Amino acid sequence: MHYKFLPSTLLLLAVIVGAVGCKGPAHTGTAEQQLPTAEVRVITVAGQAALQQNDVAGAVESVQRATIAAKIPGPIEEMPISLGLAVKKGALLTRISAGEITARLSQAETQLAQTQRNFEREKRLLEKDASTRETVNSLEDAYRVAEAGVREAKAMRDYTVITAPFAGIITQKMANTGDLTTPGMPLLVLENTEHLQVVAAAPEGLALKIKKGDTLAVTVPAAKFAKTGSVTEISPAADTASRTALVKIQIDSTSALQPGQYARVSLPGGAGVSSFQVPETALSRFGQMERLFVIQNNKAHLRLVRSGEHREGQVEILAGLNGGEQVVIQSSAQLVDGQPVHIVP
Repeated sequence: MHYKFLPSTLLLLAVIVGAVGCKGPAHTGTAEQQLPTAEVRVITVAGQAALQQNDVAGAVESVQRATIAAKIPGPIEEMPISLGLAVKKGALLTRISAGEITARLSQAETQLAQTQRNFEREKRLLEKDASTRETVNSLEDAYRVAEAGVREAKAMRDYTVITAPFAGIITQKMANTGDLTTPGMPLLVLENTEHLQVVAAAPEGLALKIKKGDTLAVTVPAAKFAKTGSVTEISPAADTASRTALVKIQIDSTSALQPGQYARVSLPGGAGVSSFQVPETALSRFGQMERLFVIQNNKAHLRLVRSGEHREGQVEILAGLNGGEQVVIQSSAQLVDGQPVHIVP
């Protein structure tokens, strides 16, 4: 089939094709829509040298702790204590039966009385020239010896009654009523739990970098305790077997902590990378990424960072920040990269 196009038809087709080919975007020359200005609060960060931390195991202990032991042999006559019992200073802990010590004291007191009578008689006779100075001196010496014997017997009798040397709690009990004691035999452990410390063994290389008064981070996982403590004692010599030095850190006592709990102490090592401290409100997460906003030329710019330790509302930024930069810690609206901002105090 053959078609014949008239000149007017060809002209109409040319106009339609030209119109289609010239059609394009309607507003190519207009400016992009501006983002609203957000009010923000900022801080200026300052860098500090981060220390590489080395964690060592430790234990919570009482600052005041005593192992009560027997000083004389004999059966335990009375032991009115139990585990966890709180006792006052001077309270009875143990009474040991020792009849021979009582008999020895009675004998010593009788001998002292007899020696004193002889000594007084000879002094009166000496005043009448009926005795000699040597006899009186000899009886005086015997009297002094008898006095010492009474004091010794009384001291032995006092060993039969064991009282609390300070106020505290019974944390261990190794004997019971009726047990036969021997000198040096541990009977119980008394601890003052109002004042606690953490004791840890520091490797000799790290112990050299610690001094009395230093602040160290202490964590007790079982009690969810994470605070800093002050070094009160450090051994001046390392143990030859373990190559460690004992370090004692005083901590704030809380009801959640108990003597014997496992603790972890962070010891400082060598200087590490530069780090910055910012409030936790400045940091946000997007998936596995950590980010915050910094201010440049009155605009908020998104910055990916790497955080370190979180503590007491502060977070350590190990990478992604430079000293002197302004970091947004609070904003009136959710920020986007490049958004203009107005800094408020």
